[in-house]
Amino acid sequence: MPAAAAALRGAGATMTERDAMKPAEALRAAFVAAVSIAWLRTRPAVVAPIASARTPEQLAELLPVASLRLTDDEVARLNAASA
Repeated sequence: MPAAAAALRGAGATMTERDAMKPAEALRAAFVAAVSIAWLRTRPAVVAPIASARTPEQLAELLPVASLRLTDDEVARLNAASA
């Protein structure tokens, strides 16, 4: 799992939150970090999610977020897991 897997709540993301990301991650062949950022973009209180990469591999994991759009069901699942 990429280091940014806990992007929902920093290093304190729960297993439930990580599990909630897996369907979107698998279905779209996206990394958890990209799914997390795509979800953050749907949150009204988040103006601009910040992503950073220290290696080319991390950058490659984050690039899909530019075009990744989650379905309403995926967003609802992630919202429920983060509540």
